[in-house]
Amino acid sequence: MRWNEIKGRLKLSSVARKRLGVVALVLAVVYAAFGSVVWWAMNQPPETFGRVMKRLPGPVPFLLFPFETAWLHARAGTLQVGDPAPDFTLLKVDKSERVQLSTLNKQQPVVLIFGSYT
Repeated sequence: MRWNEIKGRLKLSSVARKRLGVVALVLAVVYAAFGSVVWWAMNQPPETFGRVMKRLPGPVPFLLFPFETAWLHARAGTLQVGDPAPDFTLLKVDKSERVQLSTLNKQQPVVLIFGSYT
């Protein structure tokens, strides 16, 4: 078959083209709205992000959007090499008391090691 014959068979009526255009527009708006909700949630605290994501259907956000790229951009932070570490408080391993980073850092230099004990 030639291209002109195929093109002739696929020709849509004006009503069908309008309906297809409306459907495409609606899908684009829904996609943008859904993406906006996911992006908004990524920029919220972890608790809010978890509440939003648990209500979304299965792996849909991961399949429809560049999720990992957006996540890394949303959670990148602004720390640079040489910046002081943000202050935080943690419970000691033996749960005897809480320790604040800024208090320890006043007494002596502190080294933070992030990892797993497993």
